[in-house]
Amino acid sequence: MDRARKNVAVLAVCQGLLFTNNSVLITVNALAGYALAANKALATLPVTAYFVGSALAALPLSYLMKRHGRRAGFTLGAVFAILGSLICAAAVYAGNFVLLCGGVLVLGAYFAAGQYYRFAAADAVSPDFKSQAISLVLAGGIAGGFLGPETSKATKDLLAGHAFAGAYFSLVIFALLSILVLRWLDIPALTAAERKEAGRPLGVIARQPAFLIAVLCGTVSYGVMNLLMTATPLAMVAHEHPFSDAAFVIQWHIVGMFAPSFFTGALIQRVGLMTVLLAGVALNVVCVAIALSGLDVMHFWFALVLLGVGWNFMFVGATTLLTECHAPAERAKVQGVNDSAIFVVMAISSLSSGALFTLQGWQTMNVLAVPFLLLAGAGILWLASIRRGRPRPAA
Repeated sequence: MDRARKNVAVLAVCQGLLFTNNSVLITVNALAGYALAANKALATLPVTAYFVGSALAALPLSYLMKRHGRRAGFTLGAVFAILGSLICAAAVYAGNFVLLCGGVLVLGAYFAAGQYYRFAAADAVSPDFKSQAISLVLAGGIAGGFLGPETSKATKDLLAGHAFAGAYFSLVIFALLSILVLRWLDIPALTAAERKEAGRPLGVIARQPAFLIAVLCGTVSYGVMNLLMTATPLAMVAHEHPFSDAAFVIQWHIVGMFAPSFFTGALIQRVGLMTVLLAGVALNVVCVAIALSGLDVMHFWFALVLLGVGWNFMFVGATTLLTECHAPAERAKVQGVNDSAIFVVMAISSLSSGALFTLQGWQTMNVLAVPFLLLAGAGILWLASIRRGRPRPAA
């Protein structure tokens, strides 16, 4: 196996471990928050804290990786995961809602570090393999779709009298496995010149239409997905579906997020980046339509699967588009700013999710997602029209 493909394989395994962590947190954070919060409208505040932690860590971690390499940054992220998991477990033992939010805030740094797995894969392969490398690394997350919810179900009541403490303890194991797997990562560090070079000012880079649409699609895909996904366990329990059904729906949502990655990169090469991005927007709109049509388990299941697939098309497409916008010396600031923007939107959407669900209900939340999807669709069409208008190079 050549170095590039070995790195993609290692990063895909790390992605699987990251999203095992994430899917456990998706399944239990809102419910643990609901159990501990005095004000139930703040039930999703631990989820918000996760993304606030990610937003705070994203840019510093990107610059740390520029200086010390990808493996150092990824390893530090896993260390944060261990520390955060232990704090969360202690919070459940103490019945302390604020401490739970603090632990999840620390865990957010792991998610921030792990989001760079896709960029690490893209930066270390040839241009013609870039979209497939991004897609294949994200495909590793499908393991989390099965392991995470099953882990949460198996460990939820592991420690009698302290629901969810066992689930948080289990995350330590996955973080330790990630540190072990990272020993096989072999991505060349930037040269001394590239580490010192600042590249173009961010304002110049940000004026590129491709940059604007890449960031727009990345933030909208994650914002809409997070808004609806975060509230799903609450909505299902409120409509008298058992916890096991909520875990089942989240499990298949994560499968929907990552299973398409086995072919999304090839699909981009075959039908074009703009087509895949627009398909992602369309699938999200269909998700909303299904969510509005009923409240049975299968309505939640079908909507969340389509939400996952739509996210995959938009997010893989946005990541591929972003890699076209920067030189090697500019990676840290461009990738860091992009992911910081995504995490800020995720923090806002998760915080809004609990309040919107409590005050307005599940169906209103779905309706509110539509304008953002239409904005993303309009942006994609605008970029496609610009690209069609470019003169073709002479033969």
